[in-house]
Amino acid sequence: MSRTRRNGGRAARRIDRADGAGSGPSTAIWPGIEGGRYTPFTRREIERVSDTALRILEEIGLKGATPHCVETVCNNGGSLTEDGRLLMPADLVRRMLKVAGRGFKLFGQMPEYDIDPSGTRIHLGTSGAAVHIVDSLTGTIRDSALRDLYDMARLAQSLPNIHMFQRTVVARDLSDPFEMDLNTAYACLKGTAKPVGGSFTSEENMEAAVQMMQMIVGGPEALRARPPFCVSTCFIVPPLTFAEEALGVIECAARHGIPLKLVSAGQAGATSPAPLAGAVAQQTAEVLAGLVYVNLLNPGHPATFGALPFVSDLRTGAMSGGSAEQGLLMAACAQMAQHFDIPCAVSAGMTDSKMPDFQAGYEKGVTELLSALSGANLIYEAAGMYGSLLGCSLESFVLDNDMIGSILRATRGFEVSDDTLSLEVIREVCVDGPGHFLGHDQTLKRMESDYYYPALADRRTPQEWAAAPDRDLLEQARARTEALLGGPRSEHIPAEIDAEIRARFPIRLPKADL
Repeated sequence: MSRTRRNGGRAARRIDRADGAGSGPSTAIWPGIEGGRYTPFTRREIERVSDTALRILEEIGLKGATPHCVETVCNNGGSLTEDGRLLMPADLVRRMLKVAGRGFKLFGQMPEYDIDPSGTRIHLGTSGAAVHIVDSLTGTIRDSALRDLYDMARLAQSLPNIHMFQRTVVARDLSDPFEMDLNTAYACLKGTAKPVGGSFTSEENMEAAVQMMQMIVGGPEALRARPPFCVSTCFIVPPLTFAEEALGVIECAARHGIPLKLVSAGQAGATSPAPLAGAVAQQTAEVLAGLVYVNLLNPGHPATFGALPFVSDLRTGAMSGGSAEQGLLMAACAQMAQHFDIPCAVSAGMTDSKMPDFQAGYEKGVTELLSALSGANLIYEAAGMYGSLLGCSLESFVLDNDMIGSILRATRGFEVSDDTLSLEVIREVCVDGPGHFLGHDQTLKRMESDYYYPALADRRTPQEWAAAPDRDLLEQARARTEALLGGPRSEHIPAEIDAEIRARFPIRLPKADL
């Protein structure tokens, strides 16, 4: 980006960083930094949770399986009880884990945005399906709309520390389920070239979206080779019940090679056990059931381990997405996925606060940092979410982009070498030098590689801050959001392809809004 030269020292540098939409992939931080240093479970505890999950599948089983699911599992060693519960023996689960997909990528529409969710590499992005938009300026809340979803996808495209974009809000201005599913996928794919995700209410709706994706990428084989979409499917209604329509979505994904985020989202104390270990065990079992089924349909299918035990405030029964327990649970689920060597997807950043305030900051920071330090590969809900996923804020994307950068830097940890231990530099400065390191060559060389500089975070002195006209961080975030949304639209979907999509499908996002 070209910029006119500015004077003004620190203030000018601060504006420059904001103009760049936030410090992103650099020598200090990048997508795929490795975590794994935080391990809430011991090795023995992991084994106990794993054994319990296998016993749940073998001894208790799941109800609600479709005839096709029952036939597929039973033909491969499973069984159906008299009361209709589908049992999966441990040896069947272990066999399917051996062939489960590993080493796959989540693709963007442009290769530079591809994600490698292997090992303990971490990436942070959005999700949530909120039904409200939070206006931090007026304190009002309104229903979310399709245009909001598109705008959020565009913000994700511009903000470098948001590595992937899954549906953030529900298009409540659309009532038809088919149009909502199709337009949700379109708005995400049109707004960003980064890896995209979403869900579908039926197999038929997903088939139509697959046809649209084939048009975007250049045909069925091109889609199979580089699918830019990961389908998030809540195929389980906890406790231990299959969701019939979602099983059809899994079957559709298996036919077309579309990656899956296999989600079981119980609520501890309500739809999964109140003890945190029991919640992890149940959700692990439920996700393993999905891995068994999809790998029986398509061995090696790309699927992520989406065990997501959420937290209830047991005084009220309400979800508490910003609790410390939530961060602990997500870190534990990351450990379980690593135990099975399956790429994992977790949820963090789901603050209970309704506005970008102090509570939101510490809840987002704690839950996301615990998830990142544990090595969770895909950390969803990391930007924009409020009210335990009921609300979303556009300007929070800009604020959370800063926070995610700090989380990446903290997770990266230390580089220990002869150079970084700096013995000779210390000798030079203290014995023959000026007694400080400010002008040393090493300091100048390492200031970008070792340090992350947030775009908007205020590091001025109290006196500078008191005398400045731009004291309000939220106001700066709102201005930056408006500037990003007022900037150029991405052209990763050519106009002629967009016109073909609009001619074939009921796209409700007006061309004038693009």
